[in-house]
Amino acid sequence: MAKNNSDEVVCALDYAFRRIGGKHKARIMWYIFKKNNVLRYGELKRMIGNITPKMLTQTLRELEEDKLINRKVYAQVPPKVEYSLTQTGMELIPFLDHVGAWGRKQMEKENYTA
Repeated sequence: MAKNNSDEVVCALDYAFRRIGGKHKARIMWYIFKKNNVLRYGELKRMIGNITPKMLTQTLRELEEDKLINRKVYAQVPPKVEYSLTQTGMELIPFLDHVGAWGRKQMEKENYTA
């Protein structure tokens, strides 16, 4: 969780959303989970599509700092880096699934197509 001295956590829900909130964090975690818990940077970039390299790198660093994903670097040329969910990250998957189901239901109610 990016630390900002002026922002104090006020409750457990606030703490949780600071770790997984934002436009891309939950999607990144979901895509890693759906792809057998391992994805490379380029695969994530293609899957998300509407994210800049800088934002993807920053988001991955925050998820790693929060111990929600692992970053594994292979000593080879060209460099190879893989991202996977930690046990803590895996604990969030049922909740992300539930939120996704709620979102699909609401989209159907509103005849919204993504």
